[in-house]
Amino acid sequence: MKKEKGYRSYRWVILSLVFFATTINYLDRQVISLLKDDYLEPLFNWSESDYANIVIAFQLAYAIGMLGVGWVIDRIGTKIGYALSLALWSISAIGHAFARSTIGFIFARAILGISESGNFPAAIKTVAEWFPKKERALATGLFNSGANIGAIIAPLTVPLIALYFGWQWAFIITGSIGLFWLFFWFIIYESPDKHKKVSRAELEYINSDIENDNKSENEKVKWITLLKYKQTWSFIVGKFLTDPVWWFYLFWLPSFLNKQYGMTKTEVALPIAIVYTMTTFGSIFGGWLSGRLITSGWQIYKARKISLLIFALCVVPVILAQELGKYNPWFAVLIVGLAASSHQAWSANLFTTVSDMFPKKAVASVTGIGGMTGAIGGILISFCTGLILDYYKSIGNIDIGYYIMFIFCGLAYILAWIIFTILSPKMEVVKI
Repeated sequence: MKKEKGYRSYRWVILSLVFFATTINYLDRQVISLLKDDYLEPLFNWSESDYANIVIAFQLAYAIGMLGVGWVIDRIGTKIGYALSLALWSISAIGHAFARSTIGFIFARAILGISESGNFPAAIKTVAEWFPKKERALATGLFNSGANIGAIIAPLTVPLIALYFGWQWAFIITGSIGLFWLFFWFIIYESPDKHKKVSRAELEYINSDIENDNKSENEKVKWITLLKYKQTWSFIVGKFLTDPVWWFYLFWLPSFLNKQYGMTKTEVALPIAIVYTMTTFGSIFGGWLSGRLITSGWQIYKARKISLLIFALCVVPVILAQELGKYNPWFAVLIVGLAASSHQAWSANLFTTVSDMFPKKAVASVTGIGGMTGAIGGILISFCTGLILDYYKSIGNIDIGYYIMFIFCGLAYILAWIIFTILSPKMEVVKI
C-alpha cells in the first residue's frame, strides 16, 4: 500500500516534462524580438514591415505545421512525436546564428515555426492521456505557464548573452537547451497503461471518466472529418480571434516599450519579466478555477464557459493601457500584464475544451487545426501591425497605431466567447 501511495502522483512528473518543453518552446521563439532593436534592426537595416515579414514567415510555417502535425502525433504516438518536434525546433533555433541576411532570417524562422508547431498538440494529447477531465484544465494551466516562464527567462538572459558573447550565441545557447530535454523525455516518458511507475490506483483514477470517451482509441481519424462538427469550429474561432493577441504581445511588447517610453533592451527586461510573471499566475489560476467549479458540482460545460467569460472580461481594460501609460509607464505595464495573464487563463480553459468534447484519438488533430487557425490569425495581425505602425511612424504619430492594436486586443475575447457559445452551447461530446 505504501508503494501505491508513492506512485499515486506520477502523472505530475510527466506534466513537469511538458512544462519544461513549453518553457523551451517560448524561450526559443522570443529571442529574435529581444535582439531586434539593438542588434538585428541596425545590422540588417530592417523596417517594421521587414520585421513583420520575418514574424509572418514563422507564423505561416507554424500554421502549415499545425495543419498536419496533430494528425501525425495522433498516429505515431506522443513519445516519438513530441521528441521529433523538439529536436527539429532546437536545431532550427541554433540555425538563426548563421543567418546573414533578412532572407536568411525568414528561412530560419520558417523552419522554427513548422517544427515548434508540434508542442501544443503533443502537450494537450499528453494531458488527455494522463489526467481525468476534472484535472485537465489545471494540468493545462500548469504546463501552459511554461510559456510564461520562457518569456520571463528570455529578457533576463538573452540581452546579457548578446552583450558579452555576441547576438549569435544568444540563439546557439538557448537553442541547445532543448537537446538536453530529449534525454529526460526518452528515459521518463511512456503511456500510463504501459508505465512501470504508475500504480493500478493511479491508472484507475486517470481513466475514471473513460466511459465519457469513445471506445476503440486505436482507430485513426481523418482530420478533414473533424470539420463536420460545430465543436471543432467553436475551438477554431476561439483560437483564430485570441491567439493573435498573444502573438502581438510576444513579438511587439519589447518594441512598444522601447518606442513609447524609450526603454532599452536591458531596461525593458524587468517590465517584461513582471508581465510574464503575472501570466504565470493567470495560467495556473485559470485552470484551477474551472476545475474547482467542476469538483463543486458544476457541469463541465458551465464551468469552462463561465471561466472563459470571466477572463474575456478581464482583458477589456487593456484598451486603456496606452492612456494610463501617459501618467506612468508602469501603469501600461501592469494593465498589459493583467490582459496577458487573462489570456493565459482563457487559453488554459479553451485548450481543455478539446479533450472535453473529443475522444483522445482526435485530441491532437483538433488542437492542431485550431492552432493552425490561431497562427493564421497571428499572420494577419503581424501583417496589419507592420503596416499600421509603419504608416503612423512615417507621419510622426506611432501612438495612434498602438491605440488601434490595443482596441482589437481588448475586444477579441468577448467576440470569441459569444461565437463559441452559439456554436457549442453545452459543449456536447462528439461521437466519432
